[in-house]
Amino acid sequence: MRNAGGRELVVGAGVVLALGRFVDPPVAWIVAALLLLAIVLGALQVFGEATATTRAHGVPIESLLEPAVLAFGGVGAMRLVPVGLLLIPALAVVLWVLNRSLALEARLAAATSPPSGAERTAILGLTMVAGLGAFAGMAALVPGGLPEASGPGAPTNPALVLALAASDGLVAFLLAYRVAALRSSNIRDVGWAASTGAAVVAIAAAALRTLEIPWLLGPALLVLVFFLWEAMHGGAPSRRRDPRRLWEALLLVVVGLLVVAWSVGPRI
Repeated sequence: MRNAGGRELVVGAGVVLALGRFVDPPVAWIVAALLLLAIVLGALQVFGEATATTRAHGVPIESLLEPAVLAFGGVGAMRLVPVGLLLIPALAVVLWVLNRSLALEARLAAATSPPSGAERTAILGLTMVAGLGAFAGMAALVPGGLPEASGPGAPTNPALVLALAASDGLVAFLLAYRVAALRSSNIRDVGWAASTGAAVVAIAAAALRTLEIPWLLGPALLVLVFFLWEAMHGGAPSRRRDPRRLWEALLLVVVGLLVVAWSVGPRI
């Protein structure tokens, strides 16, 4: 970002990300949660100063979500990089993406007109990048979240599957809320879309972990699932009324129960 507050926020995040690489869970989870909160509060302050003269109703909540997810997932993603000189370029990449996200969200928060097509595309692109980093980061933060950590042929721990599905679902909810807010200002429509996105990703995360999809292929497939969800829900909210929502919710519940039963039950 060009203003001093934004630069200080990025530099502060870099310090926390670097230090967070050298702590293990559950301390790493605390560091990630505190960094998420710090980015939300810091971005709220920075964006608030920039929007004071253009918006009467303050900073939109959705503008804070994507940078927060990038920072939150970055704590875990940094654990995928071996301790050494490679940490420097890895940290630089994370901070560059975070800076781009903050700059874009600051511009959109201060705007008085709807986002342009190019800005929507940029948001979607950053959302996919944030999703990949965060899903990979969650797998790195959950002990045994990456299949190789439990060894080939090791039984799947149901608690592990639940923890991974819950963390990925939280990430998907925040990102889906940001994307859905591009299409509608109705909080009920946005909340419903974010909830279904979180449910779809959580179910997929549980299934993929149970299948022991190797290394980073699992997070990459979760991004694909999220992208397909966005493509299916990318139309006008008026086309999705209560009957369709009810059937969608029932389908997600049934599929979720089947995945849970399959995950915890004996398999040949």
